[in-house]
Amino acid sequence: MTNEERAAVLLLSLGEEQAAEVMRNLKPGEIERIGRCMSRLSEISEEDIECAAGDFCTLAQQKGKGIVSVDDNIIKNIIKKALGDDKAKDVLSIIEKENFKAPDNSVIEKLRDIDPRILIDFTKIEHPQTVALMLALLRPEQAAEILENLPPDRRNEIVNRMITLKSVPREFIEEMARTLESELNLDDEVSEQQIGGVSMMAEILNNMSRSSENEILDSVEEVNSDLASEIRDLMFTFDDILKLSDKDIRELLKEINKEDLARSLKVAEQEMKDKIFKNMSSRAVEMLKEDIELMPPIRLSEVEEAQKKIVETAKRLESEGKITIIKDNNKDVFV
Repeated sequence: MTNEERAAVLLLSLGEEQAAEVMRNLKPGEIERIGRCMSRLSEISEEDIECAAGDFCTLAQQKGKGIVSVDDNIIKNIIKKALGDDKAKDVLSIIEKENFKAPDNSVIEKLRDIDPRILIDFTKIEHPQTVALMLALLRPEQAAEILENLPPDRRNEIVNRMITLKSVPREFIEEMARTLESELNLDDEVSEQQIGGVSMMAEILNNMSRSSENEILDSVEEVNSDLASEIRDLMFTFDDILKLSDKDIRELLKEINKEDLARSLKVAEQEMKDKIFKNMSSRAVEMLKEDIELMPPIRLSEVEEAQKKIVETAKRLESEGKITIIKDNNKDVFV
């Protein structure tokens, strides 16, 4: 086990209060890494506890009684008590996004804590396939920022390579990690790993500007229209708010900053405005319309940023089970 895995096992074998007290002394990046390890565990055996806990083995066994069941709520409670609700929300969001594809490679873990601007120069000189592999292993918002800064032709080539990535042999990832470690001066195992693909690209595009998103999808469409269609089906965009039920719209409006709402509707179609107005009180609608009418000219990027915040809020509410997002590829029906 890695140090992070040992720490995760030890913390989960303790009570929430004790675990939270320990995590209060860790840096946010360390809490993220340990939290990811926690979320991967489904149960902890006595052998795992003895290996990880060492001198604390007796205490861990008293609490564990053989097999310790790992509940997602326990992980969330520990992190919330360590960081407070506001900071914990960001950390938990990162863990949820990354959990499905987080590799056990210290270099990749460290890359996810690096400012994307530092990685941009690397992407300009490396082979597109190497860049595609690296971006597929980063957080979606990191990959999105890097892709935004690449020339359109190179970006489109890399995107199409990312979409078609599937099983990648261990040696390829390790070789790329060694190259990155050497070139980026990072301090200090996976077998074949599923990375890339349409789901990953949909998440990245959700973090990019609307113009870049459309340009990339158009380029994918030219190469493979079926893949472009799959990506669109998996994406949730501001326009998809029209697909939410009235009840879900009202739930969403509770969480949205009124300034962001006004900016997001600045250039929205009337159908979208009507959908929002329909689920507000007449007084609130009057105030919102006035805010939009009196709003001075703003950059399109500001409108897109406001829309992005609303999309992120909707996705968070869905993950919390408070609203239901209907995707085009969802074949389920209500009965």
